[in-house]
Amino acid sequence: MGLLSQLIDIVYPPRCHLCGRFLYPAEGTLHPKHLCTECRTALKPVTHPLCAVCGNPFPTSAGQDHLCETCLRSNPWYDLARAPYLYSGPLMDAVQRFKYQSETYLVSTLGPLVSSFAKGYISHPKEILTIPVPLHRRRLRERGFNQSLLLARAISRDLGAPLDYLSLARRKYTAPQTGLSKEKRKRNVKDAFLVLNPERVRGADILLVDDVFTTGYTLNECARTLKRSGARTVMCFTLARVTAD
Repeated sequence: MGLLSQLIDIVYPPRCHLCGRFLYPAEGTLHPKHLCTECRTALKPVTHPLCAVCGNPFPTSAGQDHLCETCLRSNPWYDLARAPYLYSGPLMDAVQRFKYQSETYLVSTLGPLVSSFAKGYISHPKEILTIPVPLHRRRLRERGFNQSLLLARAISRDLGAPLDYLSLARRKYTAPQTGLSKEKRKRNVKDAFLVLNPERVRGADILLVDDVFTTGYTLNECARTLKRSGARTVMCFTLARVTAD
């Protein structure tokens, strides 16, 4: 297969999934699949100090991780939310192409970025239940796929953690969160989810997966639904996050 792979690369030279330029041979071993050195360097990591719960980075580079004002005022239902990168630059462009232009092949590059990051937080992956943020069936028909499920499947495979995409469902067809104010985002997802298989989540430690952490209202509502059905812990992992004001 090694020789066949080399022949395929000669006939169809691999390109970076983010910028489209041809990859040098060495780049295939240095970085995740189909990611060039320039785009890898352009990714902006979320840096410490950050909120110990929601993961929002603080503007200063000094000090230890601690709770942000939002989490102090109202503790989220999830136990932890983390993202490896900020939602900006080529990553933001890739996520939008992945989500809105049906370029689902991008999951082969975007998935490993999340799973390699999540490994630093999960010591016993086989004991973690991986659940994607669900789409309403109408939205699923419109889009044709659930980008969170594709990411969750990649994470589940890389970590060796069981995947469950049937227990958590979205029962309300809601307007897209993009463009809504914070308060409207919060109301938009209120009571939007339900657990179909409570016996699966009861007592479970859950890894909840979505593409981008914006305000966190969707993830928090999912975590609330899971916790009220008996989930023990809920950790949220997204590919990228928007910095809170």
